Amino acid sequence: MAGQLGRQVIFRLIGSRLLAAIVTMGVAAVVIYGSLRLIPGDPVSAITAGTRLTSEQRAALREKLGLNQGFVSGFTHWLGSVLQLDFGQSMVYGSSVNDLLAARMPTTVTLVLYAAALSLVLGLGMALVSATRPGIIDRIGLVVTSLSIATPSFVVALVLLGVFAVQLRMFPATGSGDGFGDMVYHLTLPAIALMVATFGLVARIMRATFREELVSEHVEVARSRGVARMDILRRHVVRNSVGPMMTITALLLAALFIGTAIVETAFGVDGIGQLLVVSIARRDFPVVQAISLLSVGLFVVTSTIADLALPFVDARVRAVGGLR
Repeated sequence: MAGQLGRQVIFRLIGSRLLAAIVTMGVAAVVIYGSLRLIPGDPVSAITAGTRLTSEQRAALREKLGLNQGFVSGFTHWLGSVLQLDFGQSMVYGSSVNDLLAARMPTTVTLVLYAAALSLVLGLGMALVSATRPGIIDRIGLVVTSLSIATPSFVVALVLLGVFAVQLRMFPATGSGDGFGDMVYHLTLPAIALMVATFGLVARIMRATFREELVSEHVEVARSRGVARMDILRRHVVRNSVGPMMTITALLLAALFIGTAIVETAFGVDGIGQLLVVSIARRDFPVVQAISLLSVGLFVVTSTIADLALPFVDARVRAVGGLR
């Protein structure tokens, strides 16, 4: 009976999370598609500013963008194509948006994972040191994380370019490299610039989580029994903080993906972020809409996975939710 009740709770949890994800993506799709209609004046004139088109060409462009259709019918047609993983045709590059994204996605994924690994390792390390060393070390950690959070990525990018690329010539200033090893080498400075602000947030959030665990009852009991300090940190503090770590990792990946726009442009990395900046400047709306929807989708997918996995890695969540 208890097992059946637990399975019912699991199915309700999965159903509610998936429903929330679908609703979120639906609302995002409406907003992203509607953004084209919110352009002041005629969207075709805005897109083709400075370019002379015949009336036939303008009519063909309006047809391509779905502007001749009503909002509902146009949105339905666009959404049907998106559900078939067809993001349309780029108006600037003249090729499929899918091909443009596929060519640049490996570079951006590598950059995001590289920056996420740096952010988590440094952030969790600093959080653990600050939480276990109150006093001057903790205050230094707070100063470092405050500077990290307050410093914009483009400022860090300019400093890294000036020092390590131009003066010391330790890393290349632009490009993404050929092959995995060369790509990692080229993306080192962009990854550092991308992770600076996020590592401060990770350190702040996890410092508070670690401190809460350090004063919990089960940790006090372990101390009274003479359990070694490192065992307490590993078995009780860090293990019981896996849930918040999963949540912050999910949010971190989505935030880093969005943040690539600034960093890839600064370092001349031919990835999704730079493509977004160029497409916005050139008003290539099919590309902008595709990348915007992918960004929302990444946030929804990672946060949903974290929510669904949380009860299975944290016994306290299972107990609260009625899972056994």
